[in-house]
Amino acid sequence: MLSSSICQFRPAFLRKNFKGETKIFNIYIMKTYQTDQLRNIVIAGNTKSGKTTLGEAMLFEGGVIERRGSVDSKNTVSDFNEIEHENENSVFAAVLHTEFDDKKINMIDAPGLDDFVGGLISALRPVDCSLMVINGQNGFEIGTEIQGRYLESHKKPMMLAVNQLDHEKINFEKTVESLKQSYGNKAVLIQYPLNPGPGFNAVIDVLKMSMYKYPADGGKSEVLPLPDDQKDHAEELRNILIEAAAENDESLMEVFFDKGTLSEEEMVKGLKMGLKTRNMFPVLCVSAMKNMGIDRLMEFICELGPNPMDIDLAETTDGEEIKCDSSASPSIFIFKSSFEQHIGEINYFKVMSGEITEGMDLVNTKTSSKERLSQLLAVAGKTRRKVPKMVAGDIGATVKLKSTKTNHTLCEGSKKISFPEISFPEPRFRTAIKAKSESDEEKLGEALSRMHEEDPTILIEYSKELKQIIVSGQGEYHLNILKWHLDNIFKIETEFVSPKIPYRETITKVAQASYRHKKQSGGAGQFGEVHMVIEPYTGDQPEPAKYKVNGRELNVSVRGKEEHELPWGGKLVFYNCIVGGSIDTRFMPAILKGIMEKMEEGPLTGSYARDIRVAVYDGKMHPVDSNEVSFKLAGRNAFKDAFKNAGPKILEPIYDVEVIVPSERMGDVMSDLQGRRAMIEGMSSEKGFEKIKAKVPLAEMGKYSTSLSSLTNGRATFTMKLAKYEAVPGELQDKLLKAYEEEQEEE
Repeated sequence: MLSSSICQFRPAFLRKNFKGETKIFNIYIMKTYQTDQLRNIVIAGNTKSGKTTLGEAMLFEGGVIERRGSVDSKNTVSDFNEIEHENENSVFAAVLHTEFDDKKINMIDAPGLDDFVGGLISALRPVDCSLMVINGQNGFEIGTEIQGRYLESHKKPMMLAVNQLDHEKINFEKTVESLKQSYGNKAVLIQYPLNPGPGFNAVIDVLKMSMYKYPADGGKSEVLPLPDDQKDHAEELRNILIEAAAENDESLMEVFFDKGTLSEEEMVKGLKMGLKTRNMFPVLCVSAMKNMGIDRLMEFICELGPNPMDIDLAETTDGEEIKCDSSASPSIFIFKSSFEQHIGEINYFKVMSGEITEGMDLVNTKTSSKERLSQLLAVAGKTRRKVPKMVAGDIGATVKLKSTKTNHTLCEGSKKISFPEISFPEPRFRTAIKAKSESDEEKLGEALSRMHEEDPTILIEYSKELKQIIVSGQGEYHLNILKWHLDNIFKIETEFVSPKIPYRETITKVAQASYRHKKQSGGAGQFGEVHMVIEPYTGDQPEPAKYKVNGRELNVSVRGKEEHELPWGGKLVFYNCIVGGSIDTRFMPAILKGIMEKMEEGPLTGSYARDIRVAVYDGKMHPVDSNEVSFKLAGRNAFKDAFKNAGPKILEPIYDVEVIVPSERMGDVMSDLQGRRAMIEGMSSEKGFEKIKAKVPLAEMGKYSTSLSSLTNGRATFTMKLAKYEAVPGELQDKLLKAYEEEQEEE
């Protein structure tokens, strides 16, 4: 909900800022930050690592919120949706900002659950850096691995924040060991906790060579000299840090070889370079719950984190490079859209170039429509405050745009530019959905369309073939959240039903058939006779000239050829082999239409047919009674009869499945896959996890995400993508044929 604080005064309150000065906060007025003063980061990490609590603490330290909320109290600025309160975890990515040391830090708190990975993917477009939050009790987890892969593929610099250092089960040494195992020497310690556990209140910073000590209620640290008993260990870690920093710059390496050390300024230079190139992942220490280590973390982000001008130039769909320059022509990219009941649609954007101001008119390059930025909002979760201007690199939101959605670009009318769309992962779970009341069917379609706009990883398809609305997502939990919104927000009672499998039908040998359609009633009648041969299409056959059918040879002469790429995959190749005018050329399109109709409703199970060559070589027509309808029906039925004699086979979709699983659960997952008719293609180890590659029939992947989670206590993940169609086993084909026959009899 749009905060009432947008246009209202805030009550006065006293707080100490990061410098320890007492300030009176009354009206929240945000300055316009320049591009080099901006830091854009995504807060990533495994679920329950404490990302939301950390974001809350950073907003509190920056004075953006007056008091810290908590996940347990359901009053954080990030998790403000009812469904997030019910489930006690983040479902949507939350856009946040805070202010520190004359910098604005824009943050996106991404959901930790793999089912909601779309929130992370959309966040990676506008940010320049990532903060991976590590649960200090568990160390490197499957969620760390999954989200880390996305950060790597998007080439995002990464800092590591070890959280929950105040927990009684904290094991900092083991956590660091797991990070080293996964990231090698790229994981470098900037800090380590002096006394991890319930009494935690201090960290040793080896970059500053100081101790940061915190009061019992957290907040501003007291910077103290190193304790004597920590000097040797801190010096040892500092030397490692110096060497790592020097390796990122040749000039620093020369200084290091010459002097044997680097100054703090030189170290910062090397660290910034290493962070930007992903050669270093600095490790810092925090307790988000106790608000300890937050000020130093924010200081580190401001000092070493890249600003939008430090990153590579953005590239348009036309290959033009756009510099993040506030003096350039204005353009913004919409990376996320959401809908809230009392506001309508909210569009979140990054200013890609130039400056934008309240009331500015821009053009949507996808729809060519003009859009007015009636309001510019600085976003802190559920709190949004109006600002008059934003410059290149900044992140904000606006409302009341007419036809602008996720992945759209708005720019100045005189300069048409468009940025590439965000690419989202393939779905891993599918089901069919229907409204319990027929009167809600239209509303259901509109609601599903809106849910897709808000979360592009939800895919909606009305399958003409299956006669079902198929919804696909990242997991069963993901789609259960979708259903919750339909039932509770849109007030549409719905139910999930088993999705049918999109089988395909084809043939395995040559067959011939003929069919005469004759119908006589008052006036003109109907007459058409078609003779054809069908055979499998493999793509490497010579043009047909001779067939051997039922023990006799049949010669054909090709007069015309049409190749049709089928919308559902595969091909139909249609040959006109009529000699002597037995069928007029004008009736050939009608014969093809009849064949295509039957391919759309295959003779075996009503599934689409594919990969077939048809040669029409003879027939008869009547000078009065022949017409297009006659030949369409004759072609349709001749094809149907030939198909059934051509060794028909049912094909099933086979998916490439890749599973990442902890090694101790490998056996259980392998057994489960083999029970799903999987063909195991390879196994390998990666960062402490096992990777299984297999080909699995879609029919066996129903609720696999739920089963995998149950087998591994939620510590495994998988991806799946359509690979090919293969013939089903004979027993399964017989079962499918019988089921279709029974269905037809019932109808």
